[in-house]
Amino acid sequence: LIDKPNGEQIRLGDVAQVRIAPVPTVIKHDAVSRYIDVSADVQGRGLSAVANDVEDGLSALQFPLQYHAEVLGEYEERGRAGERLLGLAVTAALGIFLLLQAAFSSWRLAGLTFLTFPTALVGGVVAAFAVGEDLSLGSLIGFLAVLAIAVRNGIVQISHYQRLEEEGREPFGVGLVLRGARERLAPTLMTALATALALLPLIVSGSIPGQEVLQPMAVVILGGLVTATVLNLFVLPSLYLHFAPGPQPATSTEPLASDLAFNPATSD
Repeated sequence: LIDKPNGEQIRLGDVAQVRIAPVPTVIKHDAVSRYIDVSADVQGRGLSAVANDVEDGLSALQFPLQYHAEVLGEYEERGRAGERLLGLAVTAALGIFLLLQAAFSSWRLAGLTFLTFPTALVGGVVAAFAVGEDLSLGSLIGFLAVLAIAVRNGIVQISHYQRLEEEGREPFGVGLVLRGARERLAPTLMTALATALALLPLIVSGSIPGQEVLQPMAVVILGGLVTATVLNLFVLPSLYLHFAPGPQPATSTEPLASDLAFNPATSD
């Protein structure tokens, strides 16, 4: 029986010819197990949200013995890629911390600077939320790119402060960080502006075929550039002023006047 639009039911044989006939069939196998693919395209919602709903629905079904369902495709590949990126991100974070220590020659300054870098990612999170993007492979790549930009700007900025101080052109203090910030203002803004202009076409074109990864990545990077630039120009100078080792006391090899003694036996 099948339903009619008016709610009545009729036999399928009344509207169609039903018969059993041999037809060519392709039976797919995975090892010794037969399987059939049920594919679908997702529109209007994030892939992760739809896949979670499908898994919840499958968990409520009772399959016959030796039958089961798996959610595969892009969702599975994204999960595997996310796990790989997480492992690489931890390794990269350790490498970044060691690089900061080597650049600043200070564990305290390296640790404090490293802890501020996640603040640069806030802009990427806000931008992704504003355009309705879910956490995807492109978004994860965008976050890593924003972190790399923040680390690069931070190393250049603080190294510039240390160079000004070491060369004696500016003593440690407020004047040092203000001068360093002014001298690094134009390069920092030009870097952010050039990157933003390169990413703008990807954002304006939207999520079109072929840009499934590039578009969310561009959104995250553009948002992260804002907070990364603010962090580099305003937060890092203040942190350097308050937590940098500061000028080291001068050490002299000349004997002090109090250490000199008059020996009358050797005097003329």
